[in-house]
Amino acid sequence: MTSEVVGEVSYVPVDGTEDLNPNTIARLQFEMTRPYIPEINTHAGLADWIFRPQRSLQVVLPVLMDDGSVRTFTGYRVLHSTIRGPGKGGIRFHPNVDLDEVKALAYWMTLKCALVDIPFGGAKGGVQCDPHARSQGELSRITRRFISALGENIGPYTDIPAPDVYTNEQTMAWIYDTYSMMHPGENNLPVVTGKPLDLGGSPGRSAATAQGAVFVTEHFLEIGGIPELGEVSAATIAVQGFGNAGYHAARLFSAAGATIVGVSDSKGGIFDPAGLDVRKVMEHKQATGSVVGYPGAKLLEPKELLEVPCDILVPAALENQITLENAERIAARLIVEAANGPVTPGADRILAERNIHVLPDILANAGGVVVSYYEWVQNLENQRWEEHEVLEKLRHKMRRATEMVVTKRVALVEGHEHFKEEWRKVKRNGDLPTPDLRVAAHVLAVGANVRAALQRGIWP
Repeated sequence: MTSEVVGEVSYVPVDGTEDLNPNTIARLQFEMTRPYIPEINTHAGLADWIFRPQRSLQVVLPVLMDDGSVRTFTGYRVLHSTIRGPGKGGIRFHPNVDLDEVKALAYWMTLKCALVDIPFGGAKGGVQCDPHARSQGELSRITRRFISALGENIGPYTDIPAPDVYTNEQTMAWIYDTYSMMHPGENNLPVVTGKPLDLGGSPGRSAATAQGAVFVTEHFLEIGGIPELGEVSAATIAVQGFGNAGYHAARLFSAAGATIVGVSDSKGGIFDPAGLDVRKVMEHKQATGSVVGYPGAKLLEPKELLEVPCDILVPAALENQITLENAERIAARLIVEAANGPVTPGADRILAERNIHVLPDILANAGGVVVSYYEWVQNLENQRWEEHEVLEKLRHKMRRATEMVVTKRVALVEGHEHFKEEWRKVKRNGDLPTPDLRVAAHVLAVGANVRAALQRGIWP
């Protein structure tokens, strides 16, 4: 496989390795949009402004442990862009959180908000910790210390957090309470989304990421994305990750008539070609701590789940799951990225050559931020919408975004020879690969930010 060089980064390295740094991947994806957005190349320095984060924070968090000791954690918050509105993005608790990961996630959030046309820019945050090793009291103190350390760097009109990996509505309740104590006498509900319903949360928010992915998948199949697979009810589906997004994805796809043949968590996976009862699998996990050991199912290694035969594969865990190492062994016909960044650029090229479509993360999992936006609006206006209203609004957003991405890809493919010339004009080496759905989605989203930046100008 030949190398396609983007800037100083190899898109598909000739030696069979690839750089899995999320921020490197994000930059590479950004560079791939440039032949398709003329404005970004005719204004010197504009590309750097669009890609680089507006603000990156690293904070040290001394926290009192249950045993009386003090342990120090590191927290990060990146505000990528406020070109189209205040920052919006989750907070995750994970041992591998670092600044480059948070920068990439914040950039992807900027694109996600632009693609589904909500008035936010991107942000992201995280604390480097193992939440499984911490008590509820310790997690509460970590959360509160983090929010107090961020201080005025978050706010209802500047940067609004939400749940992410290993955080949930309880974490968001602690964030709201901490911020409220620091800002008495104000309407502080809009400072964070994904809250419990009793604290201003929106109906439908907990399952919104998965519900959005289902809406996108259904509509992609309805408009002929995979002619031989006309609807979700005819599909076999495997879901990697059985946390909030993964569980709800499995549950909702099953409710839509699909057969869930496999699921996995961090300890392992299970596979049954006849289909799994998602509710019973969750009951088993709640009783044992893992899906592993579910009666009657074949045991798999955690990443082995990605390679099971199925129509649709839903990666709903972490970044860099489908790579150059395993892309040739993927057996699905469609990949729906419920997680952020699960498919690497090198894997994208292999999957495209194998005619395996990827519904990209900035489209497929945007349902979470859409309903977060609805929650924010409800909080600002002191309203409470019914769940059916939220879901209908979400369905409309996701279907429209899906149509835009599919239509844009068709246009990019039809104009491919012209765009090859643009590629050479900006002095990129190698040939321009045929654009896939990810490139189409990124071109739409980056283009929206470029137009907004040029319309606003630079002050002063």
